[in-house]
Amino acid sequence: MFSRRQLLRSTSVGFGSLALADLLARTAAAGESAGSATAGATRQPHFAPRAKRVIFLFMHGGPSAVDTFDFKPELARQDGKPLPFDKPRIQFAQTGNLLKSPWEFRQHGESGAWVSELFPNVARCVDDLTFLKSIHGSNEAHGGALLKVHTGSDTFVRPSMGAWISYGLGTENESLPSFITINPTLGHGGVRNFGSAFLPPIHQATRIGASRSSMKDAAIANLTNDRVPERLQRRQLELLSDLDRLKRPGSDARLESDLDARIESFELAFRMQSVAPELMDISQESESTLGLYGIDGGKTDNYGRQCLLARRMSEAGVRFVQVSHAYWDQHSELKEKHQELAGEVDLPIAGLLTDLKQRGLLDDTLVMWGGEFGRTPTAQGKNGRDHNPHAFTWWMAGGGVKAGFSYGESDDFGFYAANDKVHVHDLHATILHLLGLDHERLTYPYGGRDFRLTDVEGRVIEQILA
Repeated sequence: MFSRRQLLRSTSVGFGSLALADLLARTAAAGESAGSATAGATRQPHFAPRAKRVIFLFMHGGPSAVDTFDFKPELARQDGKPLPFDKPRIQFAQTGNLLKSPWEFRQHGESGAWVSELFPNVARCVDDLTFLKSIHGSNEAHGGALLKVHTGSDTFVRPSMGAWISYGLGTENESLPSFITINPTLGHGGVRNFGSAFLPPIHQATRIGASRSSMKDAAIANLTNDRVPERLQRRQLELLSDLDRLKRPGSDARLESDLDARIESFELAFRMQSVAPELMDISQESESTLGLYGIDGGKTDNYGRQCLLARRMSEAGVRFVQVSHAYWDQHSELKEKHQELAGEVDLPIAGLLTDLKQRGLLDDTLVMWGGEFGRTPTAQGKNGRDHNPHAFTWWMAGGGVKAGFSYGESDDFGFYAANDKVHVHDLHATILHLLGLDHERLTYPYGGRDFRLTDVEGRVIEQILA
């Protein structure tokens, strides 16, 4: 009896069979158990989860913590003076004296959280947020810092955070991907920031658009097939299933496993045709909902559409949705550009939090906001700030984190993480924990060792858990 792989090769000719062999060889999985045909199926967490899904609001470029959510009155008092301690030995570029924030900060909510006037709408939601103000990484450059935040490594190709979560938990909806990224950057690490690396390919992100794309025309590439009718597509998949049953004992487990993953991808693509187009169509939403997200043709329209689409995808069972916004990299024109960028996202983000809460989804949906690093409290030129991976701020909401809470501190000027430091590995360990996954047990065998998102480090930040 022929094995499925042998029969596929014998029924292919010329370059077709060579392409199949090359495709399988280049994406060979590490073992049968880790790359089975049910790679996208729902899996049980290690322990009871606090969150079922994640929405990651990624601010590409590095928003300034000291101008947004990390209030530093001492920075204002010593504006224009030299930094009273040493700057890092390695810097992306040289900076001068201290530069106060051009925006006022005020306290909001019962928690009394300090928020810059850049975010008046998010400020109304502070009693639902946990602020992490002492995050630090290891890379001063965008490319390395993006990879660190997304994959846990700034030096090697590793699976992305969304891919690890997909691998650990599978999907909540068999007709949708478990990982979707909306308007991601295709630079600074590019597809590696949402790829699956050596994990089965079913776990890589499905991409919608690219950085700064217009969401009015947003689409999932190759979602529908106008050339091949549905009935014929179904028969093609049935043929693959028939071939799948022609396995024999002793066949090459690695290639069998990889072909299983490919068939799973084909079947998912087929199922998506009947579900995803409706999810992508926001015209069925009410006027009040569109207004909540700022979808009105103005400056908030594009990111509002991204956030609304994230809610619709999450509500439908997508496990991890990333919603990116660029480009927060103000080496100059800090006041003008941060004002513009915050104005594009502030209302949509507040709308997302409000909508999730009204629908009862915030309790088991973890929403995260942050960039790959922060910016220096010292000036670059007259009106700019350089990259700063030594202290930056994220916030989280829902999904089992405390509401109206702040954890960690940077120094008096916001240059270095000072108290209750949170490394990027700690951040990843905590995100996995909220999803019911032990970061030390979520491993994958590859190249002679077990890999994990947190490598050989990471601790769960128990203090922020509700």
